[in-house]
Amino acid sequence: MCRNITTLRGLEPSATAEEITAAARQYVRKISGVQTLTESTRGPFEAAVAEIAAISTRLLGELPPRRQPPTTVPPLRRPEVRARMARKA
Repeated sequence: MCRNITTLRGLEPSATAEEITAAARQYVRKISGVQTLTESTRGPFEAAVAEIAAISTRLLGELPPRRQPPTTVPPLRRPEVRARMARKA
């Protein structure tokens, strides 16, 4: 559905809460079509992100280990993404 969401299962070290929340946020953006939060969209959007992140965390914890690590690196582990985030902060 969303090609930008990377596989988090099997990462070494394991996916962080920040990475799981970022993936949940991408998913909610995609299915809702909400790109910019407004006063009327912020509450439902953030609630959905929190629920999906919690479910994803539980899922990743319950699945058996992968035989091979994922072929892509999550965005939050890429130096260029971290640098861009640091400039925005």
